[in-house]
Amino acid sequence: MEETKKVLYVCSEIFPYLPESDISSVGRYLPSGIQELGGGIRAFMPRYGLINERRNQLHEVIRLSGMNLVIDGADHPLVIKVSSIAAARMQVYFIDNEDYFHRKAVDCDAEGKFFSDNDERAIFFAHGVLETVKKLRWKPDVVHCIGWISHLVPVMLKKLYNNDPLFEDTKVVISLFNDKMGEKFNENLVSKLEASGLERSDVELAGGCDVASLAKLAVRYADGVITGAEVISEEIRSYLEESGIPVVQFEAFDPSDPATVEAVYRFYEKIR
Repeated sequence: MEETKKVLYVCSEIFPYLPESDISSVGRYLPSGIQELGGGIRAFMPRYGLINERRNQLHEVIRLSGMNLVIDGADHPLVIKVSSIAAARMQVYFIDNEDYFHRKAVDCDAEGKFFSDNDERAIFFAHGVLETVKKLRWKPDVVHCIGWISHLVPVMLKKLYNNDPLFEDTKVVISLFNDKMGEKFNENLVSKLEASGLERSDVELAGGCDVASLAKLAVRYADGVITGAEVISEEIRSYLEESGIPVVQFEAFDPSDPATVEAVYRFYEKIR
């Protein structure tokens, strides 16, 4: 590679902490592949309650923990934990909070119902990642968002953290999946985003209060989009075309394939 890039991966899932899937495989193999090409990486995901801390050797990073994040008027302690995937020489940071992430599930209850506070969990996760990166004093060239819970990062980065020297030149890439697109959030989502410091005009696209609306909001503030072979809804496809944003579509996205990893790296270069 001609130039080493620093890439922050903000993931909803990373294998092996969660079962292997399209999303968790990207979270696992793409960062390690970019690292093998010489890129500097940091990877974040939520510390869901079904992740076994002892088996995965998670431990709290005291110097990064201790901040309170205010979500919809209430304080929620931010706890940061870390683990390593030895085979990949890859460290993973976990955003943890007892109120939002200690239940034994990812985003749905035992009956398959989307959690009623998933909107607040997404707000907490996005803020938590960006505040932790500030504490790390690590300046990313690219932030790559993978999975719906990361889709508030682009607007927060561009509207709340844009004056921070760490993020002033940062570009944002999102990977879109046909995942949970029909699920609904709390009807007060936009008000909660306003309470987090965003202007209503910044987040009006989230007014549909569903995962598809959040995906469109992420596209609006992203600098590039990656899609795989999975079908994207016509609504999202049309919005992508209207936005004119650079898109790379893979017929078969295999994050463990060196050619795929290199193509993604070149896409990072293109949007820089």
